[in-house]
Amino acid sequence: MAVASDHAGFPLKAPAIEELRKLGYEAIDLGTDSTAPVDYPDYAQKVARAVLDGSVERAVLICGSGAGACVAANKFRGIRAATCHDSFSARQCMEDDDVNVLCLGARVVGPSLALDLVRDYVSAKFSGAERHMRRLGKVAGFEAQFGK
Repeated sequence: MAVASDHAGFPLKAPAIEELRKLGYEAIDLGTDSTAPVDYPDYAQKVARAVLDGSVERAVLICGSGAGACVAANKFRGIRAATCHDSFSARQCMEDDDVNVLCLGARVVGPSLALDLVRDYVSAKFSGAERHMRRLGKVAGFEAQFGK
């Protein structure tokens, strides 16, 4: 698992890494290293590259709202990122949509809920159900048709 954040997400990054390690995952810290302002697309790119090159299976990406980092991560062909602020979504995005990047908003969720969401996400497994495979195939078709 890779974990990265911009400056707004920085306060949740270390607790997320610690929680992943407690759960038995190797957690790779892809930055940032402080609350000094940085650009969230840079960290979305780091996470996307790590997932796409196979260095990690999945990732957690944290910014202020979860939205900006999610938008940036989803620009990479093969990345399926979702912003989640509740446990149902954190599980369902993996079970149904095979999401490989969980995005969190540090200004939206508190530390306790953020760790719950990380646990929910990593404990969920893609169902592989035919309907979900069909839908993901359509999404991949969109990438092929409209992506660069």
